[in-house]
Amino acid sequence: MSEIIPERIGRIAPYEPVQGDYPVRLDANESFVGLPQSLRDELAGIVSGFAFNRYPDPLAGEVTALFAAYHGVDPAYLTAGNGSDELIALILGSFLDRGECVLTASPDFSMYRFYASLSGARCAQIQKDESLCVAAEALLSAALREKARLIIFSNPCNPTAQGMPAKEVLWLTDSFDGLVVVDEAYMDFWDQSVLDEAALRPNLIVLRTCSKALGLASLRLGFAAACPPLTQALRKVKSPYNVGGLTQAMAAAVLRHPDVLREAAARVVASCRSLHGALTELAGKYSGIRVYPTRTNFVTVASPYAGRLYDGLLSRGICVRRLDALLRITAGSETENAVLISAFGELLAQGAGGPDTTQGR
Repeated sequence: MSEIIPERIGRIAPYEPVQGDYPVRLDANESFVGLPQSLRDELAGIVSGFAFNRYPDPLAGEVTALFAAYHGVDPAYLTAGNGSDELIALILGSFLDRGECVLTASPDFSMYRFYASLSGARCAQIQKDESLCVAAEALLSAALREKARLIIFSNPCNPTAQGMPAKEVLWLTDSFDGLVVVDEAYMDFWDQSVLDEAALRPNLIVLRTCSKALGLASLRLGFAAACPPLTQALRKVKSPYNVGGLTQAMAAAVLRHPDVLREAAARVVASCRSLHGALTELAGKYSGIRVYPTRTNFVTVASPYAGRLYDGLLSRGICVRRLDALLRITAGSETENAVLISAFGELLAQGAGGPDTTQGR
């Protein structure tokens, strides 16, 4: 069997989301805002009359046009995918030959390295500094040093919640001879998108998703924006019917209600702002806890006690995401945030955060 399965697959660590029944799930950066009942009724009507025996539109034309209208871009430059994950795998598997180098930053979305390894590409990383940021100049320098053919990073970043200004992203793109892939899964929560620039540059692909601000994670729908030659190449190498018909129909129905989507995104932003403020206030009472600014729908906390905090929260039925010394905490409902803050404060008071005696504790 070892001769049948390629060695590179044996070396890959699978992505393993937390499983189990936890009352408070703040680990996957999902939206806590559900669809209104009127819209749910509309989706139910779609299901009842859906032609399940027919293949879907291979280019997902209707939903692509609606997504483009929502973001103010031309649908001709968009390629739909079965979640942006499929598009990441497609790009890394199609635009890199075996052994060619892709550059990522660390920490960043782990699936970039996963799909690069799966395709046989060589993955080089640049380490972010204590601010959890990386400069465009540093990325370019590393790409040249490593002879990279492709640079990929999330902006704003998952899991750091930090972001690179649009002008720096465009400078990097214009300065690099290879392909630059900017994953804007969380850009609905910030204002530094380069989505409208993708069609104008020959080496830029911008990824967007319906899973975060739009609250449609279960439908699995994402888009890649690029210039005509890159768009033609993406459509050529993708599977013919990669986005299911029911996903297309349901997402199109939701996108016909842009006001509902914008209101939901605003609620998420307000929740994240509240969560960030409460965590910052707690962190100020203890040493060794750092709460980073956020451009996303989650808050990133660094602590040498991250393991104890994570386990303590889990034992209280609260699931967050841990990445070594970082805790990534999704903004939830008002009730979920309150439960998280209460438990987090209890754990810090019990010694999971190292009390700072200089502040009177």
